Amino acid sequence: MNPLSSADVAPEPSSPQLVVRTTLLGTVLDEHPAALLRLLPRTAPLAWVRRGDGLVAWGEVARVETRGPTRFADAEAAWAALRSRAVVRDDVDLPGTGPVAFGSFAFDEGSEQRSVLVVPRVVVGRRGRTAWITTITTSQTSAGSAPTLAPVPTLAHVLEDVEPVTAPGAVTYRQGAVADEAWTDAVEQAVQQIRDGRLDKVVMARDVQARTEQPIDPRWLLTRLATAYTGCWTFSVDGMVGATPELLVRSEKGLVTSRVLAGTIRRTGGEEADLARAAKLAHSSKDLEEHEYAVASVAEALAPFCQSLNVPETPFVLHLPNVLHLASDVTGVLCTRGTGSLAAQAGSASSTGTTGLAGPSGLVGPGSTSTSTVSPTVTPPSSLTLAAALHPTAAVCGTPTPDANDLIRALEGMDRARYAGPVGWVGGDGDGEWGIALRSASLDPEDPRSARLFAGCGVVAASDPVAELAETEAKLEPMRLALGAETVGSD
Repeated sequence: MNPLSSADVAPEPSSPQLVVRTTLLGTVLDEHPAALLRLLPRTAPLAWVRRGDGLVAWGEVARVETRGPTRFADAEAAWAALRSRAVVRDDVDLPGTGPVAFGSFAFDEGSEQRSVLVVPRVVVGRRGRTAWITTITTSQTSAGSAPTLAPVPTLAHVLEDVEPVTAPGAVTYRQGAVADEAWTDAVEQAVQQIRDGRLDKVVMARDVQARTEQPIDPRWLLTRLATAYTGCWTFSVDGMVGATPELLVRSEKGLVTSRVLAGTIRRTGGEEADLARAAKLAHSSKDLEEHEYAVASVAEALAPFCQSLNVPETPFVLHLPNVLHLASDVTGVLCTRGTGSLAAQAGSASSTGTTGLAGPSGLVGPGSTSTSTVSPTVTPPSSLTLAAALHPTAAVCGTPTPDANDLIRALEGMDRARYAGPVGWVGGDGDGEWGIALRSASLDPEDPRSARLFAGCGVVAASDPVAELAETEAKLEPMRLALGAETVGSD
């Protein structure tokens, strides 16, 4: 299938159009967190699942590939063109029903990695006690003719022969693009730049290469992540696989939510010791400073799109199996007459999405409720518009954003590709959910036994490079657990 480019966003009358049919699922799914994931084929699985709810999909009826500073705008324009002519019969009418596209975007505009939106052939979703199935086909019609809806889909009809899930066998790890010692040296340079007043915070990431004895089955990774990290969003899009604890944005029926994580401490495994560590994290000036920058950047990015915005005054401690995070949920009510669709801005999107804040005392900060006055337009912002405006947040880039991004390019020594970029899904009405591709790995399309694991940490003036390296090791644990095989060595 030839991918769409930004030049293919205005379909001709005779071009293929999407034919979408959603109906309730007759099959009863069990309550296991990985129940949806068990339906997936081995090849090119698509997933967005949390606590057993979410979406899984397979097959491909359309693909949009973009790159550079207009990657978000071009993707939304192509998706708008596809859905504008779609014929939809949706008998369920819940978030995630009807036409859906899964996406994964490069962190940096200069990345060699292309961003992608995939329109699947089959989607199975669940929300609470309601489950559904969507089939998407294409119809080549000429002007004046009407496409024919497919019969009511059933799981038995569309389910591919599911091969047994296979383990990867023994795993060998080696250092990635930058050796550990060189990476801590880079962090030390970043700390000095912050102390010199050139910026307030920067997020430094590193990668680790994994090689497995047997070809990696993405479903092996997904089911283990969804089972162990039920509170995270387990995802799979075009070879990018992970379980992110950070929700960049959810847009649903005029409401918007963003979960901000910044400030981390490793768990010990002992209940009393972890409670003590949680208290220490909640009162750590270094971690609170890092978190405040991240919350302020999200609030400032969302403010122009919202008629009201609630920013928590203090974070809570999020308990994950491997680490503890400072977390804040920023919520708002979207303007119905706001800044409109990103498709109208194609060609003008910036690489950093938002202007960085000068510091925690920015325009919209923790504990505040803002009201935004904006000029009227036709449509409210889509979830992809919001994801583009938010990316990159201070939680994955730094503050001020342009300065932090420049320092990452200068010091980090690797292309992040789609690590720490937006990943998730968008529906036909523009609503959707986008996470930040953290706790993740990129599967090598050329070598099925190879994966690139990523982790990062926020660096401020009080950071210690050795401690930051240890934090990245803690954040690598979910993907090492997902590979779930004996480590035979590393170098």
